[in-house]
Amino acid sequence: MSEASVFERIVAGEIPASKVFENDRVLAIRDIAPKAPVHLLVFPKVGTYPNVAALAAGDAGLLAELVSVAQHLADEHCGGEFRLIFNTGETAGQTVFHVHAHVLGDPEHTGALTEGTL
Repeated sequence: MSEASVFERIVAGEIPASKVFENDRVLAIRDIAPKAPVHLLVFPKVGTYPNVAALAAGDAGLLAELVSVAQHLADEHCGGEFRLIFNTGETAGQTVFHVHAHVLGDPEHTGALTEGTL
């Protein structure tokens, strides 16, 4: 049996996190090392899928739910405008192999998300 991911440990209550959304299948938290004024992580509660491609192939409905939650959070936290990022693979910056989306926003329009800033 593989070791539980940090996200599975957050779901289990073993690691504290600043939750911003939760339902039966999805959890969203504030990133502990934000790269934008708003930086949220949205992920399924199950650790079955290591990346977005595996999730799309295995449960397209859950992927759609992640994107819907991301939109809801962007509406709530940054006026509906956001950048949605899924890192897939170590060389692409993925450090936790439990699919998760980064929701980045700039509600004060500081220029933190202009092209070329990330």
